[in-house]
Amino acid sequence: MTSPTRMAGVAEPLIRSPRALPLVTISPSPARLEPAERARLQRRARLLAWGGNAWHVAEFAIALVAGIAAGSIALIGFGIDSLIEVLAGVVVVWLFTGSRIGSHAAERRAQRAISISFYVLAAYIAVEAVRTLAAGDHPDASWVGIGLAAFTAATMPLLARAKRRVGNALGSSATVSEAKQTSLCAYLSFALLVGLGANAVLGLWWADPAAALVIAAIAAREGVHSWRGEACADGCC
Repeated sequence: MTSPTRMAGVAEPLIRSPRALPLVTISPSPARLEPAERARLQRRARLLAWGGNAWHVAEFAIALVAGIAAGSIALIGFGIDSLIEVLAGVVVVWLFTGSRIGSHAAERRAQRAISISFYVLAAYIAVEAVRTLAAGDHPDASWVGIGLAAFTAATMPLLARAKRRVGNALGSSATVSEAKQTSLCAYLSFALLVGLGANAVLGLWWADPAAALVIAAIAAREGVHSWRGEACADGCC
């Protein structure tokens, strides 16, 4: 029979070892949400998506008209990004409606649909920006576009943060992907503001398509991450 002394000798190092009893911080799991709380978050996800869509439709119209008038590929690309934002918002509403609620298959299809929208945006902007640079097309100054870009740059990060919080709380990678799409809109607005501002103030016409190329690269990168299921930084996927 093992003596108490020997047992103590074996147990003592285990007690003293800092690795024997690791302190683990357990974060709340989306699976543990109460039904009422989950339903509230799902309603919030739909409201954020619809609210964002309402603005993006207006944004698309303003950017497209101003972009065509000024011959600005960055503005036109910004307008098309707004349409893709609408698509991403519709996908989220679709995901949290009817029998698709809680469906992992629907979640994955939604996430991939959003990732494809990143690729479409990146391809279009890249082709048009290269064409503009090669042709040496000089876009006109667009103060309407500058005002639109400034407003969007200030508001889109707030909307993206709200969507990301809801997506992480629900454990929905598609919702977080849509939040990244909104963040991309904010990045695009910053780049657009720089490009349009440099063209209007300094006469640097190439800043417009150059800014578009930067956004095309960001869009392609986000599309890859979304397709691989890397949208949830907190491990919600």
